[in-house]
Amino acid sequence: MEDLLGTDINASELWDQALSLIMTYAPKVVLAIITLVLGLWLINRCIGVLDKKLGAKDPTLNKFLCGLISAILKVMLLISVASMIGIATTSFIAVIGAAGLAIGLALQGSLANFAGGVLILIFKPFKVGDTIEAQGYLGAVAEIQILYTVVNTFDNRRIVIPNGSLSNATLVNVSIYDKRRCDMTFGIHYDDDIDKAKAILKRLFDEDERSLKDPEPRICVGSLGDNSVNLMFRAWVATDDLWPYYWDMHEKVKKAFDAEGITIPFPQRDVHVYKSE
Repeated sequence: MEDLLGTDINASELWDQALSLIMTYAPKVVLAIITLVLGLWLINRCIGVLDKKLGAKDPTLNKFLCGLISAILKVMLLISVASMIGIATTSFIAVIGAAGLAIGLALQGSLANFAGGVLILIFKPFKVGDTIEAQGYLGAVAEIQILYTVVNTFDNRRIVIPNGSLSNATLVNVSIYDKRRCDMTFGIHYDDDIDKAKAILKRLFDEDERSLKDPEPRICVGSLGDNSVNLMFRAWVATDDLWPYYWDMHEKVKKAFDAEGITIPFPQRDVHVYKSE
């Protein structure tokens, strides 16, 4: 009988302690959950507004800054929620610091990419919309994220390049200037009239509306090849017109040379056969 009474007393004490803990921590847990939900909603709304405002002014900084601010605010929110539940904030921060150090050592490449992203945003070797050639790829910059830069190639491929590689390697910004020089070489036969060929090239240059008169074009003999006299044709055009101009001009030159009797030679070899008696 005494054992049963002792068991009932222990059960009653445990129930009282459990009820006391529930009454003590339940409001804190509920308040912490509400704070977490509302905090995440508010952070997402603020980041959405910042994304719209900043995206219209500076698309290059937009994705990077929004991602960074979102991560910082969410970490601060988690620390606040942990403090509301009763977890010691100093201990929590110490744990986060230790975990951050361990993760940092394990993810040195990602940290290098983060630092590379910061350098890209500070020095701005390129921005969103620029056409760059880097890491063996040529394409338009679509996004500059915290760790990676997204490039869309002209054959419709999506290339993700680490920011660390971009900030520490050579890259070519193709579209930073509004005009570029289009370099072309056309070979003519050694028996053809050089001045006549040069006049044809100058006429084709003047007839094309995309040709820029300043700086002036350069048309001259670039080299004397094994099979041809190579005329160097350098014309300035708007950056967006470079490749269409290059392709169109090759077609126009071929047709004009054919019409004017100018020969475009190709490598050939004469074989002499001797009959031995």
